[in-house]
Amino acid sequence: MQKLSTIIVKSYKLLLTFWILLTLGMGYFAIQLPSLLEGDGFRTDGEYEQVQSDLTETFDFPESSILVLFENEDKSKEEFSKTIETTLNEIKELGVSSTITSPLEDESLRKEKIAYAVINYNDESLEMAETIDKLREITNDEENITLTGAPVISEDINHASQNDLKRAELIGLPIALIVLLLAFGTVIASLLPLIIGGVTIAFGFGLLAIIGENIQLSIFILNIAPMIGLALSIDFALLFINRYKEEIQSQEKDEALMTTIQTAGRSILFSALCVFIGLAAMIVIEVDIFKNIAIGGTVVITGAVLASLTLLPSLLYVLGPRIHKWRILATDKDTTARWRKYGRWVMKHPGKITLAALLVLLIGVIPLKNIDLTIPDIESLPKSYDSRQAFETIEAEFMGGSESTSYLIAERNGDWLSQEGLEQMKQLQEKLQKPSIVESVTTLYTGSKMDSADKLSAALEQPQSKAQLDPLINQFVRGDQLLIPIELSVESSSEAAQDLMREWQETDWEVDVMLGGQPKFNQEIYDEIKDKVLVSLAIILVSTFFILMLAFRSIIIPLKAILMNIIGLASTFGVLVWLFQGGHLGLSEAEIALILPVIVFSLVFGLSMDYEVFLISRMQEYYLETGNNTTATIEGLANTSKIITSAALIMIVITGAFAFTGVVPVKQIGIGIAIAIFIDATIIRLLLVPSLMKLLGRWNWWFPFGKKKKSKAT
Repeated sequence: MQKLSTIIVKSYKLLLTFWILLTLGMGYFAIQLPSLLEGDGFRTDGEYEQVQSDLTETFDFPESSILVLFENEDKSKEEFSKTIETTLNEIKELGVSSTITSPLEDESLRKEKIAYAVINYNDESLEMAETIDKLREITNDEENITLTGAPVISEDINHASQNDLKRAELIGLPIALIVLLLAFGTVIASLLPLIIGGVTIAFGFGLLAIIGENIQLSIFILNIAPMIGLALSIDFALLFINRYKEEIQSQEKDEALMTTIQTAGRSILFSALCVFIGLAAMIVIEVDIFKNIAIGGTVVITGAVLASLTLLPSLLYVLGPRIHKWRILATDKDTTARWRKYGRWVMKHPGKITLAALLVLLIGVIPLKNIDLTIPDIESLPKSYDSRQAFETIEAEFMGGSESTSYLIAERNGDWLSQEGLEQMKQLQEKLQKPSIVESVTTLYTGSKMDSADKLSAALEQPQSKAQLDPLINQFVRGDQLLIPIELSVESSSEAAQDLMREWQETDWEVDVMLGGQPKFNQEIYDEIKDKVLVSLAIILVSTFFILMLAFRSIIIPLKAILMNIIGLASTFGVLVWLFQGGHLGLSEAEIALILPVIVFSLVFGLSMDYEVFLISRMQEYYLETGNNTTATIEGLANTSKIITSAALIMIVITGAFAFTGVVPVKQIGIGIAIAIFIDATIIRLLLVPSLMKLLGRWNWWFPFGKKKKSKAT
């Protein structure tokens, strides 16, 4: 770090020029990022994807479908029909749809006062955003006509995410500036972390836009990446500037900056390493959303580290004494005396404080037993969006709301229309009909209303009857593949539907089968996360243990840190269940997003270690100097608590601002991180850590693998 710090300080002009050019260049790409994002990221390689491919390529299912909802308030039946006909004719004239199913032709799509049309698209190269805009130019001319369907909802979530990001920045950044003013007192010093945050986001968004040309990125990246990037970059800058202001009091500018890079810079690198580990651990879960967040998080954290260790010291070098300019608050008062007094109080009552803190955390854990995890769907979109209201209307009026469809594709060596093939088809149908939650199984038998292979085979041998059956055959049989739609009486997200998919997956079928449809999709996503989450957590826990063990040359401290983090995060998830599933504190009732526990755990575990290292490293320094565990605990607490509190408050403000956003999974992640950091910075860092340090005494520093070396403070 010493050689690096010298290079950075001596090259400040070159670094400033580099960052100006880089920010401008990345800014050009950054503005293109929203248009490159699509989908919610819930995709994993498996049977579902293969069946989807076969449905579109072999059985002519559309690549995507848009629904047009027509509602009639005061028109006659004839006027309502005319409106539908005129609208659909205008859509046909656009020349972008493959087929249109009209409620004027299909009575199942129409009721007295309501109807909907299905617009199918098969062109993969079609820009859906442009297509949706063109459709809305048509539908917006008439009242009570609304577009919905997966592509429209995805586009609206993208739009909502952009609005949410602006709203969160408008709320979070001004409050962050106030916190920085309370910490530094001067406008210049307080603006520097925000500048670093802005540069980090420009760098991150620009690089993600370049990556997004080759890899499909989820729309949730638009909120989660800046949430992480802003919070971390401002946090890093706060720690760096605080240390620089300490060093400049006793050293020249060059030396002060080099010392700050070697000390605070080391803490920044360590903190980033811990978060990197959490992000890397998510990659083992082979669901696109986790890979996307790992990529997005890695990019913005890299930007935050580079900007904090190169751009920030360059700016500080140029500013010099002007960092103290425009003082509006007196913050020079030493607060260590008050924190020292607090530390002594903790040392007098360590047992009671430990029990009280653990009791509070365990109370928070209680609601966790009721957690109900779900894959984000249309409920991710705010209720104010017309596309959500329209989809829910169609679902309630025409789809029953509680049914789901699975698809089975069977493949055999030989013709499905032969006697043997028809008999196997009949056996498959009977086997699929047995579970109680299966409402119907559709095959050539149900479509032709024939109940035996002999009758169906005889009909196929007659040219006239075969000609009548050909449309049905074309629908279900293509070459050696057979398609069987299966209607279930339960929702696709239900445990019963998923259990049935697992049961069928393990069944010994006479032919090769693959399962698809929404129930299979949900089962694969749930199973992938459930099967890999323990591996992901093990990577985080084991890596963190060894890093902390080597950093502090202690066995007890890393074990204690990991255990406290686990309890703190469990309490966080319990509070989130109480807030969202219970609909408390003004929040609408909502199930917890399936991705939330993994993402919050992976990110917060690394973030909280930043504060752990900052606090314990100071305690270690004093312990090695005095050999007195109690004194070391008090002095470490006294000299770090102010800056840890400020850094945590910044993190809470930036992530907590997403509580005022509309996209539910992002809201939950933002609130989750904010609550976790609050618990960590208060109950854990100010109560449990010092009280346990006192109770364990010299055992804190037990390390059987060599002699301890005196370490430099960070």
